[in-house]
Order: sequence, then structure tokens, then C-alpha cells
Amino acid sequence: MHDHAAEAALFKRRAFFTFICVFALLCVLFSNLYHLQVVSYKDYETRSNDNRIRVVPTAPSRGLIYDRHGVLLAENQPYYSLELIPEKVSDVDATLNELHKLIELTPDERENITESLKFHRRFKPLTIKNKLTEEQVATFSVNQYKFPGLYVEAGLKRHYPYNELMTHVLGYVGKINTRDKAQLEKSQQWKNYAATKDIGKQGIEKYYEGLLHGIPGHLEEEVNNRGRVIRTLKVTPPLPGQDIYLTLDLKLQQKAMELLAGRRGSVVAIDPRDGGVLAMVSSPSYDPNPFVHGISGKAYADLLNDKSRPLINRSTQGQYSPASTIKPHVALLGLEEKIINERTRVWDPGYWQMPGVERKWRDWKKWGHGWVDVYHAIVDSCDIFFYDLVYKVGIDKMATFMEPFGFGKSTGIDIFEESDGVMPSRDWKRMRYNQPWYNGDTISVGIGQGYWTSTPLQLANAAAIMANKGKRFTPHLLKSFKNNTVKIDTPIDEQAPIELKNERNWDIINEAMRQTADKSRFTDATYTAAMKTGTAQVFSVAKDQKYNADTIAEHLRDNALIIAYAPYENPRIVLAVVLENAGWGGANAGPLARALLDEYILRDEWAIKP
Repeated sequence: MHDHAAEAALFKRRAFFTFICVFALLCVLFSNLYHLQVVSYKDYETRSNDNRIRVVPTAPSRGLIYDRHGVLLAENQPYYSLELIPEKVSDVDATLNELHKLIELTPDERENITESLKFHRRFKPLTIKNKLTEEQVATFSVNQYKFPGLYVEAGLKRHYPYNELMTHVLGYVGKINTRDKAQLEKSQQWKNYAATKDIGKQGIEKYYEGLLHGIPGHLEEEVNNRGRVIRTLKVTPPLPGQDIYLTLDLKLQQKAMELLAGRRGSVVAIDPRDGGVLAMVSSPSYDPNPFVHGISGKAYADLLNDKSRPLINRSTQGQYSPASTIKPHVALLGLEEKIINERTRVWDPGYWQMPGVERKWRDWKKWGHGWVDVYHAIVDSCDIFFYDLVYKVGIDKMATFMEPFGFGKSTGIDIFEESDGVMPSRDWKRMRYNQPWYNGDTISVGIGQGYWTSTPLQLANAAAIMANKGKRFTPHLLKSFKNNTVKIDTPIDEQAPIELKNERNWDIINEAMRQTADKSRFTDATYTAAMKTGTAQVFSVAKDQKYNADTIAEHLRDNALIIAYAPYENPRIVLAVVLENAGWGGANAGPLARALLDEYILRDEWAIKP
């Protein structure tokens, strides 16, 4: 017999338990719904928008670069490139083979793609072909359905219309590499390059990257679950980089390159009134445009292995013995130390001997110059006069005196590629060679030879200080920049002047340099100029051996140098010319200096200016 009462009670207990369980589960469900819909609403709304809204950074256009007269030196040109997203391409090699039938891929390009894929993130686009023509773009667009994961990207790329003329000043931009990225992250600037592929690598492009780059913008796009764009929600335009104006004079730059005519050497011209660089030419040079789009390995290897070293900026990195171009500065030191005066005369028989030493230091003029004062010593470049002078002065005073003229240290010009040169001293030789300083070392340094080396920029800067009678400016390339529509001049960095014990000593040296110019290259000039030439030995000639350029290798021949400025009464331009292995300074560098000063001083624009 069934106990219906017991069964009913059991059913009620089970029903109540089930009800409690269901109620508890409903409480949990509603609790979770409340948490999702009320407590965490903002969080999940943001996540939903992240899935629905895509933020795409947009690159700013790079600032333009002009010369001092507003001539465009670096511009942005439209370009098309072919991009590949590795994770969307099942067989890259097969795809590239098929693509080659439409758009030619060179062996170098194929090799670069293969190497890049080894280190490239698969979800990020990789450029596989640069500088597509409009015909290539049209051909690919028609056949794009055959190539999933490939697309054409349009944008702006840097272009340098004057090719190799401005390379060592402007530098170039190139692809952002791992080192660049690390530096940007360290300086907390990486977010500004989210949409940018290029960055300044050398020269002005690198030094003023902060001005030229600009600030990126972004697009907010609504997309569906497949990533297809439904609509654009918001557009924040990028802020373009600032346009900058350089102190360079394009016509003078072109004239200097024309005069160098492919020879190894450098020309630097400075406006002594403010330190602005008017021309800076290093020859030979190279075209920077291939670096913008990615230069091939073979082309870069050819530049690296070129014996003429076109990649080196000779104006700021070339280190040469200044030779006789520094004799005016050495003579100024002698006047200051009262070792000599305006009337002091030294006998030059063609050689000079240190007291108690048998060795003879020879003059360039075998039979000597006879009695020589400071004016003739500079005009005729008498070595004997300066041998005797520096022996009496000593290396310690010489090194100290030359430092304010900028020798042995970088000038501080606004590009990173600059060498210090060498202004030798006792301490320098001890640190460099662990050897003591000898009096014979001083004799060589006294005529700009031996351990003393300087860059053409340092020579021009030292000559500018001489022309300014001690007034000093830091050489610079940036003249002004355009902030929105306002053109802002950059401040001039004027340094503390060099003050002499006797200010007339400036006049003595500058007058000697004027006489030098008037006696040689500027005899028939319609303006007054001042100059000093130099001929620097590249290797030492034995005691009883005569130098003969025709019998030695070309790379061992003397370097030709000159410093000059004009007009003498109120200098507007100072220049330094260095020609490697060209021989006699006056005969080879002199004509270049005359032609450049004529180009700058005799322009019609100067005729109407005071």
C-alpha cells in the first residue's frame, strides 16, 4: 500500500528545494544582468565602441625647406607604393611570381622582400614596390582581385630637386628603423610617428626633425564585424610640419659646385655679420633621392667603396692641415705677446735652425726672402719668419690663443655631422701618443702642418673672426621658420668677443691680408678683398729630396687652400676653399675664391645696397 501522505510531503519538499534553486539561479542571473547593464555599462560600452569604431592615424605632411631667397630645396611629391600584408597571403613566393608578370620586381627587390619578411610582423603592411607609375597603378588596380593581401597606397614622399647639390647640408629622410624607433620611444615621441614611415637621417632633415615632422591626425571610422567601413564619424586633421628657411644662397652654392667640377674638395662661405652659412659644398657628392625610397644594397655598397668618399661631408668632417692659411692668426699671436711688432724684421736665407740643433728647417723659397717684416711674411708666406716666431712663443701659448678662434673643437653648427679637428698641445700629445712634446713639433705646427688639423668650416669661421676683429658668431644654417602663416627669424648666437691687449693688431693683420689679395688674385678686382693661401703637405719629403708632383701618386700630392673675405672695408662674405691633392694653393684654390667672391659681391642686388 502506498503512503499518500508521505509521498505528498516528499513531493512538497522536492518542489520547495527546486523552487529555491531556481530562485537562487534567477537571482544570480539578474545580479549579473545588473552588473553588466548598470555597474559595468561604461566599460562594456567602451569595448563595444572599440570593436565598432576604428581609429586610424593620419600622417602630417613634412615641412618644406627653402634657401634664404625662398627657393624650394626640399619638397613633398605624391607617390604610390605597393603594400603586402603577410598574414593575408597564403603563398608569398607564388604571389610575387604572379605579380612579376604585371609589375617587374628586380632581383634586389625580391631579395629585400625576403629579408624583410624574416623580421616583419605578419599583420603589418610591408612595402614591396616603391615609386609606382600611374600605368603600374592602373594595371594592378584592374587585377587586384587576384592578389588578396596586396593594395596600393598613396602618399607624399620627400624629393630633393637639386639632387647632389645640397645633400651634405640637407641630408635626407629614410625609413624608420629599429634604432630610430628605440630613440623615439626613449624620448616619448613614438606616438607622433604612428602613421609616419620616414624620419630625418642626416643634415638639416635630422637636426630639425622636431620642426619638420608635424603632428599626426586621425580618422574615427565605424566598421562592421568584418572590418568593412560603414561611415566616417570624426576627422581630426594632422598639423603639417613647419617650413624652414636656410641661410644658404642657392646661386652661390651652384657656382661653388660648378667650380669644383667633380674634384675632391670643399667650399664654405659665411656671412661674418651673423654667422649664417651662405654656401657649404662638399665634392664629390651623391643623390639623396634613392635613400628616400630605399636604396639598393649594391648602390649603397658602391658609395661606401668609392675611394673618393662621397658620403663624407668634407666641409664639416674633412680634417686637413690648415697650412699657411693660419699664418695671420699666428702673426696676431706674436703681436699680442710682443714677440714681434709692426717693424720687426727677420733675416730669411732660405732655412732656419733651432739654437744648438744641426737640422735645418727649409723655406718654400729655396734662396729665401731676405729681410722680412710681418706684412711681407704674410704676403709672401715666409716660413722662416714663423719658424722663429713660434719657437719663441711656444706651443702652450699657441694652443691657448687659437682655442677662441674655434680650432680643435666643433663650431656648434646646426647639423650633427661635424668633426672637432685637432689643435695640438702638450696634453693632447701625451694623451694621444703617450709621448712628450718636442720643440720640433712646435715648428711644424707654427706653419699649419704637423699635428694641426681643421675642417673647412673651422677655417672659414676663424677667418670670419679675423675679418670681424674679434667679433664671434656661432655658424648656423637655419635663418627662419614659418609657424602657421607667421615667419619667425631665429635668434643669432653671438659669443663673447676676442679682446686683444692692443686692438690695432687686428688692423695690422687684416692689412697684410689685403695686401696679399691686392698683390695676386684681386689686383684687377672692382672691390677690395683680403686673403691668405696655403699649400699643405700630405706626406713628408726627405731632407735632401725635392717635392715633384709629377713623380708621386695623385693622392699624395699637396692640398690647396685659401681663406678670403670681401669687401675689405665692410665684409659681407668670408670663405674657405680646400682642394685635395691639387697642388699650389694660390694657383689652384685662388681662382675659385676670386670667382665666388665675384659671384656674390658683383650681383646687381648689391649695387643698390649700401
